[in-house]
Amino acid sequence: MADKAKVKRKRMKKTWDDWAFDIITNAFLVFFIIIVFYPLWFVLMASFSDPVHVNSGAALLFPRGFTLAGYKQVLEDARIWRGYGNTIIYVLGGTLIGTCMTILAGFSASRKDVFGNSVLIKLLMFTMYFGGGTIPTYMVIQKLGLLDTRFLMCILGSFSVYNMIVVRSFMANSIPEELYDAATIDGCGIGNFFFKIVLPLSKAIIAVIVLYIAVAHWNSYFNAMMYLLDASKESLQLYLRQVLIASQARAGVAASGEDAQLAEQLAEAAALIKYATIVVSTAPILCMYPFVQKYFVKGVMIGSVKG
Repeated sequence: MADKAKVKRKRMKKTWDDWAFDIITNAFLVFFIIIVFYPLWFVLMASFSDPVHVNSGAALLFPRGFTLAGYKQVLEDARIWRGYGNTIIYVLGGTLIGTCMTILAGFSASRKDVFGNSVLIKLLMFTMYFGGGTIPTYMVIQKLGLLDTRFLMCILGSFSVYNMIVVRSFMANSIPEELYDAATIDGCGIGNFFFKIVLPLSKAIIAVIVLYIAVAHWNSYFNAMMYLLDASKESLQLYLRQVLIASQARAGVAASGEDAQLAEQLAEAAALIKYATIVVSTAPILCMYPFVQKYFVKGVMIGSVKG
């Protein structure tokens, strides 16, 4: 037995090319993590730092001249709380509508007994590459009477053909046809089969789709900018865009002013507010990710070979 264990250890011993591959792969992953994580870290540190140290490059890794003045000014602005409220409505409504539509469409597309299934999938995939354009879309929305409504913000972008294909692939590979045959023999209809069997077995993909749609709605500002006329309905990201544009305009005005001290103060205040606003607007969606991260491990295995 001892000899067999030694032989097994020799067989499992890594060769030089295995070590080289591991070192290169790990180095690449570390580098990738740094370039993705550092911008977020810098914005967070800059939001707590004195703008003088940020502009001089002294606050690259840790806050310098700790201050909460930026957060104080941002959180005292009623528009950001109004934007939060509107965005939460759009995210919750859009995620609920989008998830229901995507799961139902994906389940229907995964069924081989649905009449015209392949034709419908091809028509849906056609829309991934060709669209009507911004102006025709605006005219359709206006004719439907959905312009400047919160309901429009919930339904726009809720359904994605890509998400539907992901759900279809998951259900086609994870829900065996024999399971439906067994349920049919026991007198289970297609509705009961979907709600009592398919949905409980699809928790992983549902969580992934929920996150995809929620992040898309949270980050969306173009739809609000195009189709909302009432400022009281603006989303948080639209407010963030206005803050960034205003900060750039202040910096430009300050740079062209005659009073150098006043110019410097305006530029510093704009930078501080900008960083604080970015942190406040992105923190909730970043905090949401760890709760569904474990489902991505299952999600990346969609379509893989099962042993």
